[in-house]
Amino acid sequence: MQNSRIANEWDLVIKGSTSLFDLRFKDLWNYRDLLFMFVKRDFVSFYKQTILGPLWFFIQPIFTTLVFTFIFGNLAGISTDGLPQQLFYLAGIISWNYFSDCLTKTSTVFKDNAAIFGKVYFPRLIMPLSIVVSNLVRFGVQMLLFLLMMMYFYFFPQTNATFHLTYAVLSVPFLVVLMALLGLGIGLIITAMTTKYKDLTFLVTFGVQLLMYGTTVIYPLSEAKKKFGGMSKLIEYNPMTGIIEAFRYSFLGKGAFSLWSIGYSSIITVFILFFGILLFNKTEKNFVDTI
Repeated sequence: MQNSRIANEWDLVIKGSTSLFDLRFKDLWNYRDLLFMFVKRDFVSFYKQTILGPLWFFIQPIFTTLVFTFIFGNLAGISTDGLPQQLFYLAGIISWNYFSDCLTKTSTVFKDNAAIFGKVYFPRLIMPLSIVVSNLVRFGVQMLLFLLMMMYFYFFPQTNATFHLTYAVLSVPFLVVLMALLGLGIGLIITAMTTKYKDLTFLVTFGVQLLMYGTTVIYPLSEAKKKFGGMSKLIEYNPMTGIIEAFRYSFLGKGAFSLWSIGYSSIITVFILFFGILLFNKTEKNFVDTI
């Protein structure tokens, strides 16, 4: 009834013609140049006016690995499944860093880019995708550090701990995609919710840090099963656990690698990503009024 009155009062009524499932993926391809421009912007702006610049790519994982080795490996005596401690921790750190960076930076997309979104049209999904791609550059550099450390421990072994490459190394590109999409999906859900519930912004960084301890970054899944028994199921059902365990197994030969765990992580990732894109697509239509 109200709609009919509006139609009688106005000569022209503009309504949104897109549905919730109209995701316009074709626009992402048409705006691919903008995607790479955002990637370049993120890289340049982040390291502009820093003394060491891109060397921070190496410094952060190296120092974190040393701290983990001293605290968790030496003081706490947590097992690393017979692997060299530095390699064990570094494999978990670079995997977790990529996932957490995609999540935390995507979770503030609407808040950080409200001025741009309110002035010009482009596929909004371009922005979080550019974050995933720019973080991939950082992950690639840290992977190089990891491979160099593997070569060092291979030619100059420090302990009796051994490691070896496995056939599962062929699955590493797929594992990296899972890390990116899982972080992207969770980030999209959070950024859509923070347009109304801004308190979530303060919880993200803290929550991601806590989640790390519920993932096999500083301990192997086998050790969690020994220490926590049935409670270790909570760790096992964390989708990042299967990804990190498979990543370690691929390069170091130790880890809980199975098709079931990878399949489970893949299903959870697809579900979260799909739900995140739908929620993001719904929120972008009116977020300027609520941000």
